[in-house]
Amino acid sequence: MVDIAENERTWLLSGPSSSYALHLTEEDELLHLHWGPSIALVDAEALAVRPLPGYWPFETPLDGREEYPVEGGPRFVRPALSVRTEERRGTEWTFTGHEVEGDELRLRFWDAGLAITLHYRMRGDVVERWVTLDNEGPARVELLRADAATWTLPDREGWRLSQLHGRWAAESRLTSAPLTHGEKVIGSRRGHTGHQHLPWVALDTDATEERGEVYGCALGWSGSWRIAVAQLPDARVQITGGAGYDESGLLMLEAGESYTSPVFAGLWSDGGFGGASRTWHAYQRAHIIPDADRDRPVLFNSWEATNFDISEDQQSALARRAAAIGVELFVVDDGWFGARTSDRAGLGDWTPNPDRFPNGLKPLADSVHALGMQFGIWVEPEMINPDSDLYRAHPDWVQYQSGRKRTELRNQLVLNLAREDVQEYLWEQLDALLSSAPIDYVKWDFNRCFTDAGWPGEPYPQRLWVDHVRAFYALLDRLRAAHPGVAFESCSGGGGRIDLGVMSRTDQVWTSDNTDPLDRLAIQHGFTQIHPARVMAAWVTDSPNTQLNGRFSSLRFRFVSSMAGVLGVGGDLAEWSEEELTEAGEWVELYKEIRPVVQRGELYRLRPPEGGLSAVQYVLGDETVVLACLQAQSYGEPVPALRLRGLDPTASYECRETGEIHRGAVLLHHGLRAGLRGDFDAAVFRLRRI
Repeated sequence: MVDIAENERTWLLSGPSSSYALHLTEEDELLHLHWGPSIALVDAEALAVRPLPGYWPFETPLDGREEYPVEGGPRFVRPALSVRTEERRGTEWTFTGHEVEGDELRLRFWDAGLAITLHYRMRGDVVERWVTLDNEGPARVELLRADAATWTLPDREGWRLSQLHGRWAAESRLTSAPLTHGEKVIGSRRGHTGHQHLPWVALDTDATEERGEVYGCALGWSGSWRIAVAQLPDARVQITGGAGYDESGLLMLEAGESYTSPVFAGLWSDGGFGGASRTWHAYQRAHIIPDADRDRPVLFNSWEATNFDISEDQQSALARRAAAIGVELFVVDDGWFGARTSDRAGLGDWTPNPDRFPNGLKPLADSVHALGMQFGIWVEPEMINPDSDLYRAHPDWVQYQSGRKRTELRNQLVLNLAREDVQEYLWEQLDALLSSAPIDYVKWDFNRCFTDAGWPGEPYPQRLWVDHVRAFYALLDRLRAAHPGVAFESCSGGGGRIDLGVMSRTDQVWTSDNTDPLDRLAIQHGFTQIHPARVMAAWVTDSPNTQLNGRFSSLRFRFVSSMAGVLGVGGDLAEWSEEELTEAGEWVELYKEIRPVVQRGELYRLRPPEGGLSAVQYVLGDETVVLACLQAQSYGEPVPALRLRGLDPTASYECRETGEIHRGAVLLHHGLRAGLRGDFDAAVFRLRRI
């Protein structure tokens, strides 16, 4: 809901439990007023008439108070907007009006031919913000920086910054530290979201998992990006973020052209980090994730079982074993196409290998369907091997810089998806592929960062950094429209492309290439700070872990760890014993029963993974599911009880595992005893309100 003052210079956006307010002064200075608990329009108007502090010799009252800082005038903070023409640099705008359409507020400004529109939309308690720039003048305008938004926090002492950091096979690890004066900058200059940081930050002063104020921001962009958190000289805090990593030139706007930034979303919660997470999760299920009310199937992926050494007969044998344990989606990973017998050849040639699949993919897909499963494949459309028919035909289609050495990572190059001929080629190849066989699912990978990101013949600044991402989005949108029954998973060597932008076009994401169940507890703990279990793919693989660390773990521990999200199986089922296959079938059957609660319920992180015991809880209506994992028991001490959350203290709950009846108040205050012991033990508890 948007409320507007009578003078039409103060605006208030309100959600179920929070409000966001801003005000335009008579000098057309757009000031931030409020972001936090619900207030009325009259409260916002009272804030609007509060005087700004006076000028100090080397400071300005605008810094730390403007809603969207531009470059120029008495401003010294990092600008959200930095532009230049042949004649000038910076912005000196005038307000031209506002409009409300549905739940969206638009504020319009003008500066020497450049129309600037600030967009606001409240979805639940999440505020979406973005900016549109239209070059309506005769001169070209260079966008050095055009961030989606700047978020201003209230005056507080002792801010603490939380973020998700990592690397390949160690993504989404949560870290928190006191915010000090100056700037903290995170981002990616790699052309994709990156393994190193998820585009999310949270700030608090004294919050716990379930209590206290938390401010969070998340960016919806799958290319290079930057979020800067600044504590200014007067201790005020602002968060600025958008596409692009630096000010070397985002793109050039010719006369008549426009640029729309990605969405930078923000929320306030007084329910601690858990409350903030549940608000993020509800927002994504309601507004971001396609078909979020449709539960994701249990899948089997062939990669860890077979790597590149695959054939139709071998995959058919694996499919029979997968179907026997209850798998619902069988996915053939890398190695089915072109000359792809290793990572040195074949990328770009998206037709089945004639030796491995002499009649194409349809016979295998048909046999998988006959077993009662869906059929999926792996692709990496944005990449190309130099040893491929596509590269030999079109060597100019890759990103490269004339006169410079060419970098190959993983023996591959990056296609210049900003080119229209490359876009059309990929559309034709993928459309034909999805039409050639009954394919239900596509795992879309991206295994390499931008390095020699050049486009010979294109003037500076080259649009490929932005247009590659736009073309990727457009290709996904076009494929989904043409093949509405096909689900897509975002993958980038694991968690290298996870953000609100790609998530609005895919059904789930591959959280990490690290399938070790112990490591995954920390990765999943960080991931759920922002994203819901509904999209968090997790596999049960072999013990010892063959891909990463050789660690031994029980099948029970591996399954319970993976059941915290979208369950998958990735082990070599041909080597599993009959006892293991039987046990696996029982776990898959149990997961299917609890799946609606896990994938659609409210998530509570009961105990973090740093200790010996970790646990998560999901609540959906009268149903509650608890997943508990014991890493190691020390000194023979009993395992602590798990204090549950989100229950009705006046109700009774039946535990289906034990048959015991528990009072809600007892579970909330005294906890549920898990009965775990030893190393790598785990359990699932199902409770129903009676």
